[in-house]
Amino acid sequence: MRYVKVTWHHDFDDEPVYYFHEVGDDNYETRRVQTYRDGHSEWADETHETASAGVAEIPIAPPEEIAGQPEFEAVHISQEEFEQQWVRAREPRP
Repeated sequence: MRYVKVTWHHDFDDEPVYYFHEVGDDNYETRRVQTYRDGHSEWADETHETASAGVAEIPIAPPEEIAGQPEFEAVHISQEEFEQQWVRAREPRP
């Protein structure tokens, strides 16, 4: 597995600004966390999705390719960093 954080620079209030991806050796996403400007997060895996968060149905591009687009930054992150976001996203909201 590899883990990737993507930052999307934009001004849309209803779109995520951070994506955290868990990607298998086949380059397909297995889990995802999306974090929004207001701080809330949504998550998805192979058994759960929301109206706006689902695992990608196509392979995930390498971070270097994603970062080649000016509105995105993409970096490899540790499994620990991904897991922190995963746990946080799954906590019940008040």
